Amino acid sequence: MSNPVFTENAVKTDSSAYTGLPMTIQGVINKTGFLLICLLMSSFYIWRMYFQGFTDKVAMLTVVGFIVSIIAFITCMFNRKVLNIAAPIYAVGEGLILGGTTAYIETQYPGIAMQAVACTFVAFASMLFAYQLKLIRATEKFRSVIIISTLSIAGIYLIQLIGMFFGKSIPLIFTSSNFGIGFSLLVVAIAALNLILDFDFIEQAYKRGMDKSFEWYGAFGLMVTLVWLYIEILNLLAKLRNR
Repeated sequence: MSNPVFTENAVKTDSSAYTGLPMTIQGVINKTGFLLICLLMSSFYIWRMYFQGFTDKVAMLTVVGFIVSIIAFITCMFNRKVLNIAAPIYAVGEGLILGGTTAYIETQYPGIAMQAVACTFVAFASMLFAYQLKLIRATEKFRSVIIISTLSIAGIYLIQLIGMFFGKSIPLIFTSSNFGIGFSLLVVAIAALNLILDFDFIEQAYKRGMDKSFEWYGAFGLMVTLVWLYIEILNLLAKLRNR
């Protein structure tokens, strides 16, 4: 699986986290909704703080959110017993990051925040619709293409990050040129298609009769993909508005 959360080792859950009840798809939906509420509440809090003029506090909270989300992410990956606590903390941390970042970008491109949120939910709904109607199937070939594409994108971002420390940048890709916009469109598409793999993994876990504690894991994995998708859509819209 391209989502680092949804790996085959994920189904080998710690028996101490077992509830004795089977997971349900509705349970995953409910927990995903709860995590989204946590994310949106922290985003709105830091967003309002930014436009009230507390930019220094926003910068500090954004950094705190980054640190918290990293710690919570690692905890969710390796300690399934506390997923019901770590996953909401991850969502709150990501909300602080996204809220602070989006507020800053909003000052440059008014209205971009609502556009990015709307596009993210439309993309999610579209992928869910396509998956349910089997318009897009998570075949082995499809899975391989998405995984390779996702890893390639991660590699490009890593090279760019390393290059920034030396004052270098990959030409065109991170600009508002036609090539840069085309690259962002491709990344948004790959991020959205990752949702198909997420849906399939959750469905297969349900069919295997995974424990109810796995609902938190499924919801957490979906949140990771949704956060990535939102960031890429926001980046794409910023490039388009910059032209």
